[in-house]
Amino acid sequence: MKDTIKDKNRRQFLKLGIIVAAAGLSPFPAHALLRGTVARERTLAFYNTHTGESVRTVYWAEGGYIPEALADINHVLRDHRNNEIKNMSPVLLDLLYDINSTIEARQPFHIISGYRSPATNAKLAERSSGVAKHSMHLDGKATDIRVPGHDLIHVRRAALKLHGGGVGYYPGSDFVHVDVGRVRQWRG
Repeated sequence: MKDTIKDKNRRQFLKLGIIVAAAGLSPFPAHALLRGTVARERTLAFYNTHTGESVRTVYWAEGGYIPEALADINHVLRDHRNNEIKNMSPVLLDLLYDINSTIEARQPFHIISGYRSPATNAKLAERSSGVAKHSMHLDGKATDIRVPGHDLIHVRRAALKLHGGGVGYYPGSDFVHVDVGRVRQWRG
């Protein structure tokens, strides 16, 4: 009997080891693996600090993204300087969802910058060395955020912990940059 229990525990241990190893080889970011299949729907809320517009929407349900909700998000995260809209990366939205879940935010993300058109990005890059000429904002794969009621350092830590992409920390300007590029970090 003891040998049977020991063998069963060993098999369970080995099975867990295989799952963990496979997760390490997975092309998906760590934050996607943490999410698993627990949530039946995913909700995000945004407030654009430049336009005063906001949206709270279920953007993913029953295993798929909801096109109408994505369109609403794209509108609020558009380039407010020229009203140009670009599709924001669903992977970025999932990362924001995971950040929101990690810090247990009750307030919407305050958007400092979502999508940036090439003209806007070029203008901003001329004025500041902190703006990348080939910014991920151009591709809808980055956003600059703050979360009311949460210290910026906690938002940064949550983003870093998820290993979902780049994390820039801008305490002087009161925002955290998150993107779904390669995993890296910097301070602006």
